[in-house]
Amino acid sequence: MYDIKILDGRLFDFDTGRSDIKDIGIRDGKIEAIGSLSDEGKIEINAKEKVISPGFIDIHMHEEVIGNSADGDDYDIANRMLTMGATTCVSGCCGNNRQSLDDFFGFIDKNGAPVNYLSFIGHNYLREKVGINDRYREAKKEEIEKMKRMIIHDVIDNQAIGISFGLEYSPGVTIDEIISLCEAVKDEDILLSAHYRKDAKYGIDSIKEMIEISKITKQPMQISHIGSCTAFGMMKESLNIIQSAIDEGIDVAADCYPYNAFSTYIGSAVFDEGCFELWNKSYDSILLTEDPYKGVRCDKELFYKVREEYPQMLVVAFVMEEEEVIEAIKAPFVSVASDGLFRRGQGHPRGSGTFPRVLGRFVRDRKELTLIDALKKMTIVPAKRIGLKNKGNIKEGMDADIVIFNPDTIIDGATFEEPNLPPKGIDYVILNGKIAVENNKILENRLGKVIRRNELNK
Repeated sequence: MYDIKILDGRLFDFDTGRSDIKDIGIRDGKIEAIGSLSDEGKIEINAKEKVISPGFIDIHMHEEVIGNSADGDDYDIANRMLTMGATTCVSGCCGNNRQSLDDFFGFIDKNGAPVNYLSFIGHNYLREKVGINDRYREAKKEEIEKMKRMIIHDVIDNQAIGISFGLEYSPGVTIDEIISLCEAVKDEDILLSAHYRKDAKYGIDSIKEMIEISKITKQPMQISHIGSCTAFGMMKESLNIIQSAIDEGIDVAADCYPYNAFSTYIGSAVFDEGCFELWNKSYDSILLTEDPYKGVRCDKELFYKVREEYPQMLVVAFVMEEEEVIEAIKAPFVSVASDGLFRRGQGHPRGSGTFPRVLGRFVRDRKELTLIDALKKMTIVPAKRIGLKNKGNIKEGMDADIVIFNPDTIIDGATFEEPNLPPKGIDYVILNGKIAVENNKILENRLGKVIRRNELNK
Protein backbone atom coordinates (compact mmCIF):
# COMPACT_ATOMS: atom_id res chain seq x y z
CA MET A 1 0.00 0.00 0.00
CA TYR A 2 1.28 3.44 -0.93
CA ASP A 3 1.45 6.25 1.60
CA ILE A 4 -0.18 8.50 -1.01
CA LYS A 5 -1.70 7.53 -4.33
CA ILE A 6 -2.46 10.27 -6.86
CA LEU A 7 -4.97 9.17 -9.48
CA ASP A 8 -5.43 10.48 -13.01
CA GLY A 9 -2.97 13.36 -12.97
CA ARG A 10 -1.51 15.01 -16.04
CA LEU A 11 2.27 14.49 -16.05
CA PHE A 12 4.71 16.19 -18.40
CA ASP A 13 7.73 14.33 -19.68
CA PHE A 14 10.53 16.90 -19.78
CA ASP A 15 12.53 14.72 -22.16
CA THR A 16 9.88 14.16 -24.84
CA GLY A 17 7.64 17.18 -24.23
CA ARG A 18 4.55 14.96 -24.10
CA SER A 19 1.96 14.79 -21.35
CA ASP A 20 -0.11 11.78 -20.23
CA ILE A 21 -2.72 10.93 -17.62
CA LYS A 22 -1.17 8.61 -15.05
CA ASP A 23 -1.26 7.55 -11.40
CA ILE A 24 1.59 8.15 -8.97
CA GLY A 25 2.38 5.97 -5.97
CA ILE A 26 4.38 7.55 -3.13
CA ARG A 27 6.06 5.63 -0.34
CA ASP A 28 8.67 6.64 2.24
CA GLY A 29 9.12 10.10 0.76
CA LYS A 30 9.84 8.86 -2.76
CA ILE A 31 7.94 8.46 -6.01
CA GLU A 32 7.77 4.67 -6.11
CA ALA A 33 5.61 4.00 -9.15
CA ILE A 34 4.09 5.83 -12.12
CA GLY A 35 1.49 4.43 -14.49
CA SER A 36 -1.86 2.67 -14.15
CA LEU A 37 -1.51 1.50 -10.56
CA SER A 38 -3.65 -1.19 -8.93
CA ASP A 39 -2.34 -0.91 -5.36
CA GLU A 40 -4.29 1.34 -3.03
CA GLY A 41 -3.00 4.27 -1.02
CA LYS A 42 -3.48 5.15 2.64
CA ILE A 43 -4.39 8.56 1.26
CA GLU A 44 -5.81 8.79 -2.24
CA ILE A 45 -6.05 12.00 -4.24
CA ASN A 46 -8.11 12.13 -7.41
CA ALA A 47 -6.28 14.74 -9.49
CA LYS A 48 -9.04 14.75 -12.14
CA GLU A 49 -6.53 15.33 -14.95
CA LYS A 50 -5.04 18.40 -13.29
CA VAL A 51 -1.30 19.00 -13.67
CA ILE A 52 1.08 17.06 -11.44
CA SER A 53 4.29 19.07 -11.32
CA PRO A 54 7.53 18.63 -9.43
CA GLY A 55 7.67 20.96 -6.45
CA PHE A 56 8.88 24.38 -7.54
CA ILE A 57 12.52 25.12 -6.78
CA ASP A 58 13.22 28.74 -5.91
CA ILE A 59 16.88 29.33 -6.70
CA HIS A 60 16.79 32.86 -5.25
CA MET A 61 14.88 33.94 -2.15
CA HIS A 62 15.61 35.62 1.18
CA GLU A 63 15.09 33.67 4.36
CA GLU A 64 13.41 34.99 7.48
CA VAL A 65 15.02 35.49 10.88
CA ILE A 66 13.96 32.24 12.51
CA GLY A 67 13.76 31.48 16.18
CA ASN A 68 13.06 35.17 16.77
CA SER A 69 9.48 35.92 17.80
CA ALA A 70 10.16 39.66 17.57
CA ASP A 71 10.22 39.25 13.78
CA GLY A 72 6.77 37.68 13.72
CA ASP A 73 6.15 34.13 12.50
CA ASP A 74 9.32 32.05 12.75
CA TYR A 75 8.85 31.20 9.06
CA ASP A 76 7.51 34.51 7.83
CA ILE A 77 8.28 33.85 4.17
CA ALA A 78 8.67 30.08 3.95
CA ASN A 79 5.00 29.55 4.77
CA ARG A 80 4.09 31.75 1.79
CA MET A 81 6.61 29.94 -0.38
CA LEU A 82 4.97 26.66 0.53
CA THR A 83 1.44 27.76 -0.35
CA MET A 84 2.58 28.86 -3.83
CA GLY A 85 4.14 25.48 -4.48
CA ALA A 86 7.80 26.09 -3.65
CA THR A 87 9.18 23.03 -1.89
CA THR A 88 12.92 23.77 -2.06
CA CYS A 89 14.44 27.25 -1.68
CA VAL A 90 17.91 28.78 -1.83
CA SER A 91 18.60 31.42 0.83
CA GLY A 92 21.51 33.71 1.66
CA CYS A 93 21.27 35.51 -1.67
CA CYS A 94 22.38 39.03 -2.69
CA GLY A 95 25.29 38.83 -0.27
CA ASN A 96 22.95 38.78 2.69
CA ASN A 97 22.30 36.25 5.44
CA ARG A 98 19.87 37.30 8.12
CA GLN A 99 21.61 35.15 10.74
CA SER A 100 24.60 32.86 10.88
CA LEU A 101 24.36 29.55 9.05
CA ASP A 102 25.22 27.88 12.35
CA ASP A 103 22.01 29.30 13.82
CA PHE A 104 19.87 28.99 10.69
CA PHE A 105 20.80 25.41 9.87
CA GLY A 106 20.83 24.44 13.54
CA PHE A 107 17.28 25.67 14.07
CA ILE A 108 15.97 23.82 11.01
CA ASP A 109 17.85 20.62 11.92
CA LYS A 110 16.09 20.69 15.28
CA ASN A 111 12.65 22.01 14.33
CA GLY A 112 12.13 21.37 10.62
CA ALA A 113 10.92 24.03 8.17
CA PRO A 114 8.03 24.60 5.77
CA VAL A 115 10.39 24.06 2.80
CA ASN A 116 13.72 22.43 2.11
CA TYR A 117 16.53 24.99 2.41
CA LEU A 118 19.92 25.32 0.81
CA SER A 119 21.99 28.44 1.44
CA PHE A 120 24.77 30.61 0.16
CA ILE A 121 27.09 32.44 2.51
CA GLY A 122 26.68 36.14 1.80
CA HIS A 123 29.64 38.45 1.25
CA ASN A 124 27.98 41.57 2.67
CA TYR A 125 27.01 39.64 5.77
CA LEU A 126 30.66 38.71 6.22
CA ARG A 127 31.78 42.30 5.71
CA GLU A 128 29.53 43.36 8.55
CA LYS A 129 30.81 40.56 10.75
CA VAL A 130 34.42 41.69 10.34
CA GLY A 131 33.47 45.25 11.23
CA ILE A 132 33.09 47.00 7.86
CA ASN A 133 30.37 49.49 8.68
CA ASP A 134 31.04 51.78 5.75
CA ARG A 135 29.62 50.18 2.63
CA TYR A 136 31.57 52.58 0.41
CA ARG A 137 35.04 51.59 1.54
CA GLU A 138 37.30 48.80 0.39
CA ALA A 139 38.09 45.92 2.71
CA LYS A 140 41.52 45.88 4.31
CA LYS A 141 43.84 42.96 3.82
CA GLU A 142 43.33 41.65 7.34
CA GLU A 143 39.55 41.91 6.94
CA ILE A 144 39.69 39.88 3.75
CA GLU A 145 41.72 37.21 5.56
CA LYS A 146 39.07 37.05 8.30
CA MET A 147 36.33 36.70 5.70
CA LYS A 148 38.26 33.91 4.02
CA ARG A 149 38.31 31.93 7.26
CA MET A 150 34.58 32.48 7.69
CA ILE A 151 33.90 31.35 4.13
CA ILE A 152 35.93 28.20 4.65
CA HIS A 153 33.88 27.46 7.78
CA ASP A 154 30.54 27.92 6.04
CA VAL A 155 31.45 26.25 2.75
CA ILE A 156 33.26 23.28 4.28
CA ASP A 157 31.80 22.86 7.78
CA ASN A 158 28.24 24.04 7.08
CA GLN A 159 28.32 22.91 3.44
CA ALA A 160 26.84 26.10 2.01
CA ILE A 161 26.35 25.75 -1.73
CA GLY A 162 28.56 28.74 -2.48
CA ILE A 163 29.15 32.46 -2.04
CA SER A 164 26.68 35.21 -2.90
CA PHE A 165 27.63 38.81 -3.60
CA GLY A 166 25.50 41.94 -3.30
CA LEU A 167 27.63 44.43 -5.18
CA GLU A 168 25.04 47.19 -5.41
CA TYR A 169 24.63 47.11 -1.64
CA SER A 170 28.37 47.49 -0.99
CA PRO A 171 29.74 49.89 -3.62
CA GLY A 172 33.20 49.75 -2.03
CA VAL A 173 33.73 46.11 -2.96
CA THR A 174 36.44 45.63 -5.55
CA ILE A 175 36.76 42.76 -7.99
CA ASP A 176 40.11 41.92 -6.36
CA GLU A 177 38.30 41.37 -3.05
CA ILE A 178 35.80 39.08 -4.76
CA ILE A 179 38.48 37.04 -6.52
CA SER A 180 40.50 36.74 -3.31
CA LEU A 181 37.51 35.37 -1.39
CA CYS A 182 36.69 32.86 -4.11
CA GLU A 183 40.30 31.71 -4.02
CA ALA A 184 39.79 30.52 -0.43
CA VAL A 185 37.49 27.72 -1.65
CA LYS A 186 38.85 27.26 -5.17
CA ASP A 187 38.97 23.48 -4.82
CA GLU A 188 35.37 23.18 -3.67
CA ASP A 189 32.49 22.49 -6.05
CA ILE A 190 30.52 25.66 -5.36
CA LEU A 191 28.20 28.08 -7.12
CA LEU A 192 28.65 31.85 -7.14
CA SER A 193 25.67 34.19 -7.15
CA ALA A 194 25.72 37.95 -7.59
CA HIS A 195 23.39 40.90 -7.34
CA TYR A 196 24.86 43.24 -9.97
CA ARG A 197 26.83 46.38 -9.18
CA LYS A 198 24.48 48.85 -10.89
CA ASP A 199 21.32 48.72 -13.00
CA ALA A 200 19.78 50.47 -16.04
CA LYS A 201 22.43 52.10 -18.26
CA TYR A 202 25.18 50.59 -16.08
CA GLY A 203 23.61 47.13 -16.29
CA ILE A 204 25.59 45.95 -19.31
CA ASP A 205 28.90 46.65 -17.59
CA SER A 206 27.52 44.91 -14.50
CA ILE A 207 26.66 41.81 -16.51
CA LYS A 208 30.14 41.79 -18.04
CA GLU A 209 31.73 42.07 -14.57
CA MET A 210 29.83 39.03 -13.28
CA ILE A 211 30.83 37.04 -16.34
CA GLU A 212 34.45 38.12 -15.82
CA ILE A 213 34.34 36.92 -12.21
CA SER A 214 33.22 33.50 -13.40
CA LYS A 215 35.89 33.48 -16.09
CA ILE A 216 38.70 34.34 -13.67
CA THR A 217 37.61 32.07 -10.79
CA LYS A 218 36.48 29.23 -13.07
CA GLN A 219 33.46 28.91 -10.80
CA PRO A 220 29.88 29.00 -12.15
CA MET A 221 28.04 32.31 -11.79
CA GLN A 222 24.30 32.73 -11.23
CA ILE A 223 23.26 36.28 -12.17
CA SER A 224 20.52 37.32 -9.78
CA HIS A 225 17.14 38.76 -10.84
CA ILE A 226 18.30 39.99 -14.23
CA GLY A 227 15.00 41.78 -14.75
CA SER A 228 15.84 44.44 -12.20
CA CYS A 229 19.29 44.82 -13.76
CA THR A 230 18.55 45.51 -17.42
CA ALA A 231 14.76 45.65 -17.98
CA PHE A 232 15.27 49.34 -18.73
CA GLY A 233 15.83 49.05 -22.47
CA MET A 234 18.97 46.90 -22.26
CA MET A 235 17.54 43.40 -21.86
CA LYS A 236 18.16 42.14 -25.38
CA GLU A 237 21.80 43.23 -25.29
CA SER A 238 22.39 41.73 -21.85
CA LEU A 239 20.86 38.39 -22.84
CA ASN A 240 23.01 38.30 -25.98
CA ILE A 241 26.12 38.95 -23.90
CA ILE A 242 25.28 36.09 -21.55
CA GLN A 243 24.54 33.73 -24.42
CA SER A 244 27.85 34.62 -26.04
CA ALA A 245 29.66 33.86 -22.78
CA ILE A 246 27.89 30.51 -22.54
CA ASP A 247 28.89 29.76 -26.14
CA GLU A 248 32.50 30.48 -25.14
CA GLY A 249 32.30 27.88 -22.39
CA ILE A 250 31.79 30.19 -19.41
CA ASP A 251 29.41 28.66 -16.88
CA VAL A 252 26.93 31.49 -16.37
CA ALA A 253 23.13 31.54 -16.01
CA ALA A 254 20.51 33.87 -14.56
CA ASP A 255 17.15 34.04 -12.80
CA CYS A 256 14.24 36.46 -12.94
CA TYR A 257 10.98 37.21 -11.12
CA PRO A 258 7.80 38.05 -13.08
CA TYR A 259 7.18 41.63 -11.95
CA ASN A 260 8.13 45.09 -13.21
CA ALA A 261 8.92 46.34 -9.70
CA PHE A 262 11.77 45.47 -7.36
CA SER A 263 11.86 45.63 -3.56
CA THR A 264 14.57 46.33 -1.03
CA TYR A 265 15.32 48.39 2.07
CA ILE A 266 14.89 52.12 1.55
CA GLY A 267 18.09 52.87 3.43
CA SER A 268 20.25 50.81 1.08
CA ALA A 269 22.71 52.16 -1.47
CA VAL A 270 20.21 51.29 -4.20
CA PHE A 271 18.47 54.58 -3.42
CA ASP A 272 21.57 56.77 -3.36
CA GLU A 273 21.44 60.15 -5.10
CA GLY A 274 20.84 59.92 -8.82
CA CYS A 275 18.73 56.75 -8.76
CA PHE A 276 15.56 58.42 -10.05
CA GLU A 277 17.42 60.09 -12.88
CA LEU A 278 18.97 56.71 -13.71
CA TRP A 279 15.54 55.05 -13.90
CA ASN A 280 13.85 58.06 -15.48
CA LYS A 281 11.21 57.87 -12.74
CA SER A 282 9.93 60.15 -10.01
CA TYR A 283 9.54 59.74 -6.25
CA ASP A 284 5.99 58.43 -6.64
CA SER A 285 7.37 55.25 -8.21
CA ILE A 286 8.22 54.18 -4.64
CA LEU A 287 5.54 52.39 -2.59
CA LEU A 288 6.07 52.11 1.17
CA THR A 289 5.10 48.74 2.63
CA GLU A 290 5.10 49.14 6.41
CA ASP A 291 3.47 51.25 9.10
CA PRO A 292 3.19 54.12 9.66
CA TYR A 293 3.14 54.63 5.88
CA LYS A 294 1.92 51.27 4.62
CA GLY A 295 0.45 51.58 1.12
CA VAL A 296 1.59 55.18 0.65
CA ARG A 297 3.40 56.41 -2.47
CA CYS A 298 6.34 58.73 -1.87
CA ASP A 299 6.87 62.34 -2.72
CA LYS A 300 10.31 63.89 -2.30
CA GLU A 301 9.80 64.93 1.31
CA LEU A 302 8.39 61.59 2.42
CA PHE A 303 11.08 59.62 0.55
CA TYR A 304 13.92 61.33 2.43
CA LYS A 305 12.04 61.27 5.74
CA VAL A 306 11.50 57.48 5.58
CA ARG A 307 15.03 56.87 4.27
CA GLU A 308 16.41 58.62 7.34
CA GLU A 309 13.93 57.51 10.01
CA TYR A 310 13.02 53.98 8.79
CA PRO A 311 16.04 52.78 6.79
CA GLN A 312 15.05 49.11 7.27
CA MET A 313 11.60 49.59 5.74
CA LEU A 314 11.02 47.43 2.68
CA VAL A 315 9.75 49.46 -0.25
CA VAL A 316 8.64 48.61 -3.78
CA ALA A 317 10.03 50.49 -6.80
CA PHE A 318 7.97 50.42 -10.01
CA VAL A 319 10.76 51.17 -12.43
CA MET A 320 11.22 48.27 -14.87
CA GLU A 321 9.56 47.42 -18.20
CA GLU A 322 7.34 44.33 -18.02
CA GLU A 323 7.91 43.32 -21.66
CA GLU A 324 11.63 43.11 -20.99
CA VAL A 325 11.03 41.08 -17.84
CA ILE A 326 9.07 38.63 -19.97
CA GLU A 327 11.89 38.60 -22.53
CA ALA A 328 14.29 37.62 -19.76
CA ILE A 329 12.09 34.85 -18.40
CA LYS A 330 11.80 33.35 -21.89
CA ALA A 331 15.59 33.11 -22.34
CA PRO A 332 16.77 29.47 -22.24
CA PHE A 333 19.34 30.01 -19.48
CA VAL A 334 16.98 31.89 -17.11
CA SER A 335 15.18 30.21 -14.19
CA VAL A 336 12.04 31.60 -12.59
CA ALA A 337 12.85 32.72 -9.04
CA SER A 338 11.04 34.89 -6.53
CA ASP A 339 13.73 37.03 -4.88
CA GLY A 340 11.10 36.93 -2.14
CA LEU A 341 11.74 39.00 0.96
CA PHE A 342 9.29 39.76 3.76
CA ARG A 343 9.57 41.62 7.03
CA ARG A 344 6.76 40.84 9.46
CA GLY A 345 4.62 39.66 6.57
CA GLN A 346 5.09 42.78 4.47
CA GLY A 347 7.06 43.34 1.29
CA HIS A 348 6.64 42.46 -2.37
CA PRO A 349 3.96 40.04 -3.70
CA ARG A 350 6.65 37.99 -5.45
CA GLY A 351 7.15 36.23 -2.09
CA SER A 352 3.65 34.75 -2.36
CA GLY A 353 2.82 34.83 -6.04
CA THR A 354 5.81 34.29 -8.34
CA PHE A 355 5.19 30.77 -9.63
CA PRO A 356 1.38 30.96 -9.96
CA ARG A 357 1.78 34.34 -11.68
CA VAL A 358 3.99 32.88 -14.38
CA LEU A 359 1.66 29.92 -14.91
CA GLY A 360 -1.49 32.03 -14.92
CA ARG A 361 -0.57 35.40 -16.39
CA PHE A 362 2.32 34.58 -18.72
CA VAL A 363 1.47 31.00 -19.76
CA ARG A 364 -2.33 30.79 -19.84
CA ASP A 365 -3.43 34.39 -20.34
CA ARG A 366 -0.65 35.92 -22.44
CA LYS A 367 0.74 32.72 -23.97
CA GLU A 368 4.30 34.02 -23.68
CA LEU A 369 5.58 30.55 -22.73
CA THR A 370 4.27 27.04 -23.08
CA LEU A 371 3.24 25.29 -19.89
CA ILE A 372 6.03 22.73 -20.12
CA ASP A 373 8.70 25.38 -20.72
CA ALA A 374 7.51 27.37 -17.71
CA LEU A 375 7.48 24.26 -15.53
CA LYS A 376 11.03 23.41 -16.57
CA LYS A 377 12.20 26.89 -15.51
CA MET A 378 10.67 26.31 -12.06
CA THR A 379 11.84 22.74 -11.55
CA ILE A 380 14.39 20.81 -13.56
CA VAL A 381 16.41 23.83 -14.74
CA PRO A 382 17.14 25.20 -11.22
CA ALA A 383 17.54 21.64 -9.91
CA LYS A 384 20.30 20.94 -12.41
CA ARG A 385 21.91 24.31 -11.71
CA ILE A 386 22.14 23.54 -8.00
CA GLY A 387 22.90 19.84 -8.36
CA LEU A 388 19.64 18.45 -6.99
CA LYS A 389 19.61 15.10 -8.79
CA ASN A 390 16.63 13.76 -6.81
CA LYS A 391 14.37 16.77 -7.29
CA GLY A 392 12.87 18.77 -10.14
CA ASN A 393 11.28 15.90 -12.07
CA ILE A 394 8.50 13.31 -11.79
CA LYS A 395 10.24 9.98 -12.15
CA GLU A 396 10.39 6.78 -10.15
CA GLY A 397 12.95 7.06 -7.37
CA MET A 398 12.81 10.86 -7.22
CA ASP A 399 11.88 12.76 -4.05
CA ALA A 400 8.12 13.12 -3.67
CA ASP A 401 7.98 16.92 -3.78
CA ILE A 402 4.86 17.59 -5.85
CA VAL A 403 2.41 20.36 -6.73
CA ILE A 404 -1.09 19.57 -8.03
CA PHE A 405 -2.69 22.55 -9.77
CA ASN A 406 -5.44 23.48 -12.19
CA PRO A 407 -3.85 25.13 -15.26
CA ASP A 408 -7.19 26.80 -16.08
CA THR A 409 -7.47 28.64 -12.77
CA ILE A 410 -4.00 28.99 -11.27
CA ILE A 411 -3.08 32.62 -10.63
CA ASP A 412 -1.32 34.71 -8.00
CA GLY A 413 -3.53 36.26 -5.32
CA ALA A 414 -0.91 38.50 -3.75
CA THR A 415 -1.02 42.21 -4.57
CA PHE A 416 1.29 45.11 -3.83
CA GLU A 417 -1.20 46.26 -1.21
CA GLU A 418 -1.63 42.77 0.30
CA PRO A 419 1.57 40.90 -0.57
CA ASN A 420 0.95 37.76 1.47
CA LEU A 421 -2.36 36.62 -0.03
CA PRO A 422 -2.26 33.00 -1.25
CA PRO A 423 -2.68 31.97 -4.89
CA LYS A 424 -5.65 30.31 -6.51
CA GLY A 425 -5.73 27.01 -8.36
CA ILE A 426 -3.25 24.97 -6.30
CA ASP A 427 -4.98 21.95 -4.77
CA TYR A 428 -2.09 20.21 -3.03
CA VAL A 429 1.55 20.66 -2.17
CA ILE A 430 3.35 17.48 -1.17
CA LEU A 431 6.76 17.75 0.49
CA ASN A 432 9.04 14.81 1.20
CA GLY A 433 6.14 12.43 0.60
CA LYS A 434 3.59 14.03 2.90
CA ILE A 435 0.75 16.49 2.27
CA ALA A 436 1.91 19.92 3.37
CA VAL A 437 -0.83 22.10 1.85
CA GLU A 438 -4.41 21.34 0.82
CA ASN A 439 -6.44 24.11 -0.85
CA ASN A 440 -4.26 26.89 0.61
CA LYS A 441 -4.45 25.45 4.12
CA ILE A 442 -1.09 24.48 5.57
CA LEU A 443 -1.45 21.06 7.19
CA GLU A 444 2.24 20.46 7.95
CA ASN A 445 4.90 23.19 7.98
CA ARG A 446 7.84 21.33 9.48
CA LEU A 447 8.42 18.75 6.75
CA GLY A 448 11.37 20.59 5.20
CA LYS A 449 15.01 20.15 6.05
CA VAL A 450 18.45 21.58 5.33
CA ILE A 451 20.09 20.27 2.18
CA ARG A 452 23.86 20.59 2.46
CA ARG A 453 26.25 20.71 -0.47
CA ASN A 454 27.73 17.31 0.33
CA GLU A 455 24.24 15.83 -0.09
CA LEU A 456 24.02 17.00 -3.70
CA ASN A 457 24.70 14.62 -6.53
CA LYS A 458 26.34 16.85 -9.11
